[in-house]
Amino acid sequence: MDNLTREQRRKNMQHIRSTDTSIEVKLRKTLWHKGYRYRKNDNRLPGKPDIVLTRYKVAIFCDSEFFHGKDWEVLKPRLEKGNNSEYWISKISRNRERDDEVNKRLLFEGWTVIRFWGRDIQKNIDECMKVIEETIWDIKIQED
Repeated sequence: MDNLTREQRRKNMQHIRSTDTSIEVKLRKTLWHKGYRYRKNDNRLPGKPDIVLTRYKVAIFCDSEFFHGKDWEVLKPRLEKGNNSEYWISKISRNRERDDEVNKRLLFEGWTVIRFWGRDIQKNIDECMKVIEETIWDIKIQED
C-alpha cells in the first residue's frame, strides 16, 4: 500500500475537511459563474447538503470516492487486507447507509437529490453542470 507511519497517516486523516472541500468549491464557483445562487451546507435539510438550490428544491452532494464507498465491491476487499479494516469497513458502510437514508428523506420532502463523485467534478465539471441544468430544466417544465 503506502509507506506512511501510523502518526503520518493520523496527521493526514486529521486534515481532511468536511466542508469547503476542493470539489465543493470547484462546483460552487462554476454554479455562481453561470448565475445560479445557492446555500452552502444547509443544516435545515436532512444530510446537510453541500449545495442547495432552494429555488428549485435541488440538493447536491459532492462525495469523495473513499469515504462514500465508490465501487464498494472492489474497495471492501482491499480494506479487509489493510490496517484497521474493521473500523474502515464499518465507517464506510455506515456512510453508505446514511447517504441512502438522506436521499430517501429528501425525496420524501419533495427535493431532487444529485450526488457527484469527487473525480467527476474534478475531471468533468461540464458534465456535472449539464446534469444540474437538465434537472433544473425538468423542474421548470413540471411547474408550468
